[in-house]
Amino acid sequence: MSIDAPALVLLPGMHGTGALFQPFVSELDGFDVRICGYPADEPLGYAELEKIVRRMLPTEGSFAVLGESFSGPIAVSLAASPPPGLVGVVLSCTFVRNPRPELAALGGLIDILPVDRAPAALLDFLLLGAFSTPTLRAALAAAIHKVSRGTLRARLKAVLSVDMSEALAASKVPVLYLHATRDRIVPARALDDVRHALATVEVASIDGPHLLLQTRPEEAAAAVREFCLGSETHATP
Repeated sequence: MSIDAPALVLLPGMHGTGALFQPFVSELDGFDVRICGYPADEPLGYAELEKIVRRMLPTEGSFAVLGESFSGPIAVSLAASPPPGLVGVVLSCTFVRNPRPELAALGGLIDILPVDRAPAALLDFLLLGAFSTPTLRAALAAAIHKVSRGTLRARLKAVLSVDMSEALAASKVPVLYLHATRDRIVPARALDDVRHALATVEVASIDGPHLLLQTRPEEAAAAVREFCLGSETHATP
């Protein structure tokens, strides 16, 4: 099936790979979907990762960007300073500033914690919850174990110190926020922060956990499809 839609560039969560996007991508028939992966063994912060993303964006035609979880701040920065062709940004279960400010004081412990060896049961509870399946658990474990400990630590530190509220307020393209109603990682106040920074943000609330694109791919894809087609229309002279 072919549809008149912008390309869709996916920016991954903390693991930094496209390995977990398959369920979501399979629901996007007719879309030109592209995935930006991050280096698995380089301890880079948001500024460095954004440079990588910008080099990987399409150079022709229109496109939208989806930032999942960790990648939300990068997508916001693109919205505030959009490259040619960008017509919209989707923020999926993400934040514009540290979603857990109560943990900021623990930042120094990141250097001594085995961040790449979190118990599987804990990750399952926090990321998948009642929507967990053996296939998703195995895919999640494989994706995380591909990333070096130093890289995960750098990304966690980046989350603790980030604040893209002003950048979101300066967004020059439409923004859609996918809100998982059973998210145990990013609390509802993160959506409040987004709404406070950008009153025009569209919100699609979907019953699901933090890994929304993986557990509720049909519903998430429907919301993203509608948004992307509308963004393309608004961008047309």
